[in-house]
Amino acid sequence: MTPLDDYRRTPVWNGGARLKARRSLLTYLRRVWRIMLNVIGSNQSGFRMRLKFWGVRGSTPSPQIENMGYGGNTPCLEMRGPGPDVFIFDGGTGLRQLGDALLDEFKNKKLRIHFFSTHCHWDHIQGIPFFAPLYQADHEVIFYSFSAANDLQPALEYQMKGPFFPVNFDSVPIRRKFIRLESGPVKCDGLTILPFPVNHPQGAAGYRVEYAGASVVYASDLENGHTKLDTLLRDTARNADLLIHDAQYTPEEYEHRRGWGHSTWLQAAEAAKDAKVKQLILFHHDPSHKDEFIAGVTQDARKHVENTEAAREGWVVSL
Repeated sequence: MTPLDDYRRTPVWNGGARLKARRSLLTYLRRVWRIMLNVIGSNQSGFRMRLKFWGVRGSTPSPQIENMGYGGNTPCLEMRGPGPDVFIFDGGTGLRQLGDALLDEFKNKKLRIHFFSTHCHWDHIQGIPFFAPLYQADHEVIFYSFSAANDLQPALEYQMKGPFFPVNFDSVPIRRKFIRLESGPVKCDGLTILPFPVNHPQGAAGYRVEYAGASVVYASDLENGHTKLDTLLRDTARNADLLIHDAQYTPEEYEHRRGWGHSTWLQAAEAAKDAKVKQLILFHHDPSHKDEFIAGVTQDARKHVENTEAAREGWVVSL
């Protein structure tokens, strides 16, 4: 019998025993997760690009125990290329842990960050005030936002004004710059990043990232149904190694959430199939979807695109 079985069988009214069972379960899950990460990350030498998922949920953090397998932090993706610079896509609550890890890694080195924003909805920027490198003057961050999406700088400044936050964005010591991207690609430390518009309330962007024949498309928040933008997504994702696609809803849920700016797992699978991508990664999980539910959704998606996975916090992918 596993610690999960112990936890499920412990009566709710027996508070002491249930707390003990919960602690045992947490220890067990952490041990399993460390083993998984060691297996996944054991062969990271010689990669062209490497990705790590620090936040995979949409809308709001959901850190309850039923979501721990996939994670409860909102969107944050780290990417590394051939050079020393660090690439970050979105700044949800997963950004806090990434910041701590970067300070450990770059303890005696200068850290240069390229931060690419998809849009300014709160679940994609709420981790930025807690990003530890912001508070160190030795480091540098360049914020990129797409002209078709929201203006990033005033949004970051506003969310850190009183009464929302005790430290103004203007006062953080890190060296910083803001760049507004147009429709063409930008080259940063060896990587080529191409922004493209996606269908989402108030505007949002996706990104295609390429280096030495490896390609990743990040499309975290989008709703299908806009013919022009649906075609653009498929054209941009054509033959990509990875397509990270919004899959917040089931087809049944979507019937009651049209116009909310998100896709179903089936729409993600159809886009991946049309674009002939090598692997589909379901992303932006709904906060109400528990681990068991997401595992079932992934199995359903594999009936359409065999090489499909659901994004997990801590998951490392090397190309």
